[in-house]
Amino acid sequence: MHATRIVALATAIIVSSTLPARMLAQGGGNGAKTPKAQAPTDFTGQWVSVVSEDWRYRMILPKKGDYGGVPVSSDGRRVANNWDPAKDEAAGEQCRSYGAAGVMRMPGSIRISWADDDTLKVETEAGSQTRLFYFKDPQTSGGDWQGRSQAKWETRNTRAASGGPNFGGGGGEVINTPPIALGGGLEVVTTNLKPGYLRKNGVPYSDKTVLTEYYDRVDEPNGESWLVVKAIVDDPDYLMQEFITSSHFKKQNDRAEWHPTPCSAR
Repeated sequence: MHATRIVALATAIIVSSTLPARMLAQGGGNGAKTPKAQAPTDFTGQWVSVVSEDWRYRMILPKKGDYGGVPVSSDGRRVANNWDPAKDEAAGEQCRSYGAAGVMRMPGSIRISWADDDTLKVETEAGSQTRLFYFKDPQTSGGDWQGRSQAKWETRNTRAASGGPNFGGGGGEVINTPPIALGGGLEVVTTNLKPGYLRKNGVPYSDKTVLTEYYDRVDEPNGESWLVVKAIVDDPDYLMQEFITSSHFKKQNDRAEWHPTPCSAR
């Protein structure tokens, strides 16, 4: 898939309107079906990240003080300018950039499966992290790197792309595309996060951060399947406004290519 097509695909998902989110309690009329049974789209399987924007921030370690594209506040700049990976290592906090607000931007593969009928699980190669999305009451109070994630299904109208901002921040070209029919998606809101980094060079987010993510699957006529994850980071401490990104993943048919790596501060 050409990079411009990927950006346009993300724009179609980002800029177009959605129906109000509602649960799909269909079949039998009693609302007793589990979230797994209600799933409007199958997100399970193994997906590899396709870095189509922000390459220099995601594929290599940015220099200290380089927080281009992030609406960092004065306090956030102060923290970023004092980033010290050796200090993080000494404190046993090598995973600061692998928390929920940063890990999906890391290159590598992810695996999505059902932990049980009410909980979706996302495992990452990068940092060997595990995220749990709870459709019922989260079974954690958070306070760790992955926080407390509440999930719900969405249904959507067919969306049309009409151009718009490139939320990826990488300067990719945005082109018009025909309407893309989407059967449904996933909304995840994560709170109670341990403070971490949006990027590996110490661009911070605080424990007051609210991370809202929208997951969409798009199946192409050539048989390829793509996962698009729009993330909105809202942090009153270190950001002047919401930080919005769109990350792309391609479905992998071969699950043998799976190489989890530990967290690294550098």
